[in-house]
Amino acid sequence: MVSKTNLKIALAHLTSRKKQVIVAILSVTFGVSMYIFMNGFMGGVNKSQTEMSFSTLAHIRVYNDVDTEIPNLIQDSETKLVHVRNAKAIQYTEGIKNAEEIVKKLKTNKQLSAITSQINISGTFQSGSTKLSGIISGIEVENEDKMFQMKQYVKYGNWDNLNYSNNNIILGTGLAKKLSLNLNDNITVITTDNIKKNYKIVCLVETGSPNVDDSKGFIKKSSAIQLLSKNRSYATDILINIPDYNKATEVASTIRAGIPYKVESWQESSSQLVAANSLRKLIAIAVSLTIIIVAGFGIYNIMNMTVNEKIKEIAILKALGFDGNDVVQIFLTQAIIIGFIGGFTGVALGFGITSIVSMIPFEVGNMDTLPMVFNKLDYLIAFVAGILITIIAGYLPSKKASKVDPVEIIRG
Repeated sequence: MVSKTNLKIALAHLTSRKKQVIVAILSVTFGVSMYIFMNGFMGGVNKSQTEMSFSTLAHIRVYNDVDTEIPNLIQDSETKLVHVRNAKAIQYTEGIKNAEEIVKKLKTNKQLSAITSQINISGTFQSGSTKLSGIISGIEVENEDKMFQMKQYVKYGNWDNLNYSNNNIILGTGLAKKLSLNLNDNITVITTDNIKKNYKIVCLVETGSPNVDDSKGFIKKSSAIQLLSKNRSYATDILINIPDYNKATEVASTIRAGIPYKVESWQESSSQLVAANSLRKLIAIAVSLTIIIVAGFGIYNIMNMTVNEKIKEIAILKALGFDGNDVVQIFLTQAIIIGFIGGFTGVALGFGITSIVSMIPFEVGNMDTLPMVFNKLDYLIAFVAGILITIIAGYLPSKKASKVDPVEIIRG
């Protein structure tokens, strides 16, 4: 507990050197505000990048994976083994044949927020003499929108128009531009089995993801079933979303039992996205901490100068009976006051800068402004870190000052 006398002396020191105190406070303010801004910006970039990826990427995917370890020996009956010389000769069953049954089972799981099935077909989009390879995705129109909020990416037309006819198609804006097509134009779709069908473009979407905008077309699932001549329960993918996408791996492990297909979380299928997010977070933390530490050195230099300037006063105080702990208290009190004032102003300035930057126009994908996040934890960490570094910067020179010999100082 700081005594009243030590507090008065600390306040007297602060008010006697106003310029130095203001510079010290500004150092803390700058460090704290930049920490908040950098974390807000990098957090916003991570969030927007993840959301952009989730415009087509489900949190959990169920699909029929190719078994890369096909055994040479296959048990044909209880007493008979068949040796296969070339495992590649075995026909692989593509897709999920009982998709409706699996979806019905998954809907009983309260951990899941959205479920849809798709039929994804590799093919070619043709307009006149121009041909482009891409993916034709047969979708459940309403469930697809619930899963990926596709209506917010609509650039021209109406997403629900896809429901009105099996001859309608939705294209990404990049793909339509490459084919010189607009709304209500016709396009020919050719599958890898050379099945051709003409469609009318009823909507154009722009998600900001090249995988969708430049190479994907959406048709009704029933139209895709007709295109492939499959049964109504067929699908290539069952896509699942959950309230918190960070828990996808845990939830995926709980639903694997009873599903005879590959169940994969987005973290497993998109390790590059996870790595990129982690790297951006590390960069933001490193830059932010560097700013605060540099500010700390500035505060240390100011406190060290203050101690040197007040060295004769310290010697007189010690001669009057003040001990080393009193000296530490006096200068540590100054540092704490500077830290609190700088911390509060830094939090306010950081919030102000983040708010202003979040309003700067930046039209990419579905974004209208620069991506920023307002994380309460970042504000708390910045405030506490600012105070701690200020305390350390004030303690070191005060500890040195507490050991001075008043006789030597007074004698000069």
